[in-house]
Amino acid sequence: MRIDPRPLPAVLPFLGELPPLLTRLYAARGVQSEVELDKSLKQLIPYQQLKGIDAAVDLLVTALEQRQRILIVGDFDADGATASTVGTLGLRLLGAAHVDYLVPNRFEYGYGLTPEIVAVALQREPQLLITVDNGISSVEGVAAAKAAGLRVLVTDHHLPGDELPAADAIVNPNQPGCEFPSKALAGVGVIFYVLMALRARLRDLGWYANTPQPNIGELLDLVALGSVADVVPLDANNRILVHQGLERIRAGRARPGIKAILDVAKRDAARITSTDLGFIVGPRLNAAGRLDDMSLGIECLLTTDFAAAREMAAQLDGMNQDRKSIEQGMQREALAQLKDLPVESMPYGLCLFDPEWHQGVIGILASRMKERYFRPTIAFADAGDGLLKGSGRSVQGFHIRDALAVVASQHPNLIAKYGGHAMAAGLTLPEENFPLFAEAFDAEVRRQLREEDLTGRLLSDGTLAVEEFHLELARALRHAGPWGQHFPEPVFHGVFQLVEQRVVGERHLKVVLKTECGSVKLDGIAFGVDREVWPNPTVKWVELAYKLDVNEFRGNETVQLMIAHIEPR
Repeated sequence: MRIDPRPLPAVLPFLGELPPLLTRLYAARGVQSEVELDKSLKQLIPYQQLKGIDAAVDLLVTALEQRQRILIVGDFDADGATASTVGTLGLRLLGAAHVDYLVPNRFEYGYGLTPEIVAVALQREPQLLITVDNGISSVEGVAAAKAAGLRVLVTDHHLPGDELPAADAIVNPNQPGCEFPSKALAGVGVIFYVLMALRARLRDLGWYANTPQPNIGELLDLVALGSVADVVPLDANNRILVHQGLERIRAGRARPGIKAILDVAKRDAARITSTDLGFIVGPRLNAAGRLDDMSLGIECLLTTDFAAAREMAAQLDGMNQDRKSIEQGMQREALAQLKDLPVESMPYGLCLFDPEWHQGVIGILASRMKERYFRPTIAFADAGDGLLKGSGRSVQGFHIRDALAVVASQHPNLIAKYGGHAMAAGLTLPEENFPLFAEAFDAEVRRQLREEDLTGRLLSDGTLAVEEFHLELARALRHAGPWGQHFPEPVFHGVFQLVEQRVVGERHLKVVLKTECGSVKLDGIAFGVDREVWPNPTVKWVELAYKLDVNEFRGNETVQLMIAHIEPR
């Protein structure tokens, strides 16, 4: 692991009366003006800039006026679950008479609005079908829905293929010709924008002349959760959505389902951060879609009964424990596949497959292997009928979805289907094509990346002075975000004297440190350390990359270093 300084602009922008450290941190993350730090809703990009938004609202107004049956078809991850919940609750809030949702079981139907899912949807006798967090690639599924006489509204954020579905309306900031400045909206963000536009049209039509205007801001806790859990870039627009949602949660105004998940996880909602959404709430919600059916997660988010939500949250927590156990077994098997392979012989693009691996967990496995070996990784599982399903995770500087497009164009019929983002993608291919695909994927990674790109690089925001290790700064950093993808939480580095070290749990290293001059004593924790290296009583000095955090224990708050990287000096 190499620790490099995070690049700074030649001239720091003026960001108001901020402390110099915060100005430097924001500037290093691309903030150029004070306006970008205004996290009020008035700074949201106007919905009018979304292509297709008027056609979408036309469909919805007609559906509301005619009391049509609306069916939302979602995805089976946290973004899809929150988007399904936001769509269902939001449309009901705005006056829809009949709104229901349907989430495909990933093991039976796969991803998106397929013709098979349309057949299931038709049993509900809908008149308007709305996709959330999927649909932009569902050419055949939309055609099947249209052939059955349904109106179709596609809301999505994924990158489109060569052909767009023939839906009645499409809202997707990434579709051709859309001038919406933020291409980073999650699926839940897109449907929230559609609801904003619908409420404005209904207001203009006089729907709220004699009644209070519905407050769709009540849904922002869900928007924040889905956005962070889907690891979309936290640009200025997404930071507003996430900040506002976090504020609702901290103020005790979250959905009972979110409160219940936090309660089961023993997290204080009043102190929650975006990191908690990504690593505590999101995985528990995702566990339902990974191992079983995401309907449990959606029902947990929909219910207004905290007792019912608490019971469902406990089930989600149990599923998440099962997921962890399955994942750990798969990690051991993946490492066994690679243990005899010298680093110099390792592919630049890793493709891993075991016929016993769980379809719902291969994405996490790919992420873990990517983090360990610092190279784009795709993990495959048996999908039945002679097909393999793959889930890929990438490294900075390598657009994995575009790489799959290159492989598909160079090797026709090698990949059955694919889709995704820059950092994550999914695909399906015939099992007999796996060796050729692995070779072609590795070749494409080698074409784009050099050996030095695969060594692992951690960007640091510099060193902290002795006088900066205090609670006020730790608290300020915690709330200076929200932090997340493309707007990373500050990481600092330095050399420390190692005073105490012990392993807690299975692989977590708790340490007591002194600053280099020995004047300040600090607690720190490193998660998931290599047990062959730590603890090491011969080590007296260490180099760390760390985050400055607040540790609360029995009502007392102290500074704690969350160690991202540790090595002997």
